[in-house]
Amino acid sequence: MSAVALLSAARSACAAGPRLSSVCAPACVAVGRAYGALASLPEEHSMLRDTCRAFADEQLAPRAAELDATHTFPAEAVEQLGALGLMGVSVSLDHGGAGLDYLAYAIGMEEISRGCASTGVVMSVNNSLWCTPIEAHANGEQKEKWLTPFAAGDKLGCFALSEPGNGSDAGAASTTAVLKGDEWVLNGTKAWITNGYEADAAIVFATTDKSLKHKGISAFIVPKNTPGFSLGKKEDKLGIRASSTCSLIFEDCHIPAENLLGKQGEGFKIAMTTLDSGRIGIAGQALGIAQAAFECAIAYAQERKTMGRPLSAHQLIQDKLARMATSLESARLLTWRAAMCKDQGDNFTKEAAMAKLAASEAATFVSHEAIQILGGMGYVSDMPAERHYRDARITEIYEGTSEIQRLVIAGRLLKDYQK
Repeated sequence: MSAVALLSAARSACAAGPRLSSVCAPACVAVGRAYGALASLPEEHSMLRDTCRAFADEQLAPRAAELDATHTFPAEAVEQLGALGLMGVSVSLDHGGAGLDYLAYAIGMEEISRGCASTGVVMSVNNSLWCTPIEAHANGEQKEKWLTPFAAGDKLGCFALSEPGNGSDAGAASTTAVLKGDEWVLNGTKAWITNGYEADAAIVFATTDKSLKHKGISAFIVPKNTPGFSLGKKEDKLGIRASSTCSLIFEDCHIPAENLLGKQGEGFKIAMTTLDSGRIGIAGQALGIAQAAFECAIAYAQERKTMGRPLSAHQLIQDKLARMATSLESARLLTWRAAMCKDQGDNFTKEAAMAKLAASEAATFVSHEAIQILGGMGYVSDMPAERHYRDARITEIYEGTSEIQRLVIAGRLLKDYQK
């Protein structure tokens, strides 16, 4: 059965409702604490996982090193992701998506990123940072224009929040938007924008009232071909090099007043809730990188012989493998838990931050240890270990650094335990 047929079968299994979550969530609750421990996945999710894994093994992994070395955008792979329904996993069927849930999205992100982390981040941005806020905050007319073709994979979106001078202070947006007649006029620069070169449109956050600080930020949908909208140079990055990253520059960029996303002044809230969801996606990406690095290391340890026996027979190597596997599995459970919280309508800010923190640090740790196990072979591009190590590092930085995740977690804990 082809990957497309498998995913179609997964969709058919949940035809009674618009989302897989409507089928799976009651079962999750019924199993209670046992399923809370996430000992196993529902059948539909397992089928999706197998689909994505087969696709990654057959289509992504064989080309990942070449795309990384040449900094080539994985256009063909992204087109295939669209055909599989993976560019809008949790978007409703009515708007071109797969109609699945966020647990399915997290699982898909891991498997795709296991094959190619660059392809994974392209998928993540379009799902989490474009489709999620459009579906949540756009009106009906905007959804038809700005959600359906993007969720179907016909178009690609990007998310422009960061600026050269604000770093982790997302509320300090210096990009401005001024209403003149029936148009908004944008001026400013957004930095580190993934998918910038290939995206057909961007969600841009700009200050509409400086006196209100973060409450004076609004969100806008800006098409790529708008006059006054230009791109900076492609950044030469350490990792995820097959994806494009650049600055978006706005110089008297006029867009229709109707391109305001949500209400004026809601931009900061839209950005923060979007990042909560996005962190589940990045956790999935980090898990995929970690899993790929782990598989590379354990295969090498079983094949490579030293002192008359396989590396895996040495206790120091066994210690490394045990630590790697424990870190990886722990992060995976946190990620699935965060996704389930979102699917069940619970507050998941803390859970998403925990998942992103644990998974990104697991990716860095596991890929580091993989190189140690491979030794010299881990340091050269003949083996994928060095690419996994380079790809892992960004997961601790974008969509909120590890330091920011700890602040988010602590803030929520203090609120939850407040007497």
